[in-house]
Amino acid sequence: MTGYLFHTDEDRRQMLAAIGADSIDEIIDAQVPADVRLDRPLRIADGLDEMSLEAMMRQLAAKNASAASHLCFLGGGAYDHFIPAAVDEIASRGEYYTSYTPYQAEVSQGNLQVMFEYETLVTQLTGLGVSNASLYDGGSAMVEAVLMAFAAGGKRHKVVTSDAVHPEYRQTLDTYLESISAEAVVVSSDAAGSSADSATSAGVIEQIDDSTACVVIQHPNFFGRLEDVEAIAEAAHRAGALLIQIFDPVSLGLLKRPGDLGVDIAVAEGQCLGNPLNFGGPYLGIMACREVLIRRLPGRIAGQTTDRRGNRCWVLTLQTREQHIRRDKATSNICSNQTLLALRATVHLSLLGPQGLRETAEHCVRKAAYARDRLATNPRLRIAHPGPVFKEFVVRDIEGDVAELMQSGLDQGILAGVPLGPWYPELDDCFLVAVTEKRTREEIDRLTAAFAASLAAV
Repeated sequence: MTGYLFHTDEDRRQMLAAIGADSIDEIIDAQVPADVRLDRPLRIADGLDEMSLEAMMRQLAAKNASAASHLCFLGGGAYDHFIPAAVDEIASRGEYYTSYTPYQAEVSQGNLQVMFEYETLVTQLTGLGVSNASLYDGGSAMVEAVLMAFAAGGKRHKVVTSDAVHPEYRQTLDTYLESISAEAVVVSSDAAGSSADSATSAGVIEQIDDSTACVVIQHPNFFGRLEDVEAIAEAAHRAGALLIQIFDPVSLGLLKRPGDLGVDIAVAEGQCLGNPLNFGGPYLGIMACREVLIRRLPGRIAGQTTDRRGNRCWVLTLQTREQHIRRDKATSNICSNQTLLALRATVHLSLLGPQGLRETAEHCVRKAAYARDRLATNPRLRIAHPGPVFKEFVVRDIEGDVAELMQSGLDQGILAGVPLGPWYPELDDCFLVAVTEKRTREEIDRLTAAFAASLAAV
């Protein structure tokens, strides 16, 4: 625990001597340009007593608009799904809540069993042969899948994807690709909504060639639309490339599993499975692949075996130390344990079961369809894409003032949607609306009425 101890004056003296500096100020002067330094003392108030500090922090927290305080139609990768109370009850048990990496199998059987059950559920959910015990989040899981494909593809150096893949996932991929000899080809989608067909399938297929290591497709995609994954899988495999699908776990209550579509590696953001919205994290990266790729799969893999007495037990298998003490040759950057969030997903999926997952998905589809129909009655609004969607869809404001619409919703206690302009400048008149199983007919009608009131005010 020495990492949590304060440095003493002697500690600082020894460190400065080791690097040849006389003071910390000397280090700062050499690194921070003078024109960006603060040349005045910080105006920091005197310390507060505990009761006053708690009251102040509660006042500050109350300024946040969240799914707990507002009606939430936000989407784009994080969703306001229902979480049964049993998830919190089980996940908050001390033996789970305070545990870390289970390298000592003899004292970690409960955690290893949870990891094994989680991986089993993920393989059943995806239709693929093997899963790891979770990654940081959906974006890093996608990048890890691409790195797997590069490692398996020999000298192939190209990844083909679409701008209908989550923009933040693509930004993460770009960051990684800056340091390796690889290129990403991004196909433009029908984001404007002029076609009822799937957004990017044909364009992606056209870009696949013998230099392609993998294709990354999101289905349902960032705009909620469905892709022709089977056609892309056929084209990718014909060229010797792997297909990576980013999926919505809840959607698999209705849609075909990635493994049944010909996908080689499937990744997802697992926040929708028992993990609350949390202002950006921590979240849960789901990853599964075909068994032939198991030795390239990053992270922890828990296995089931028997001990010397013949009792069933669990161990870490293949990837016992994900860093492998190999520095730049390590197969993954993973160095932390997401098992608690994987546990929440395990409990959530176990409570739902196949029928519960299907019913949840059906609620999402039907309620999203109702919301689309209701919003389409507003003369100011247009539904951008006429084709089928899962639980979210794009709405266009013909007045072009999305910020005003979002503010009108916020004024009435509604988080009405996600503006698309910051990610897609050509869609600065559009926003994304997500409708989960939690939203009721009355709540959707409230959203419709809020936008109608905004129109009347104009």
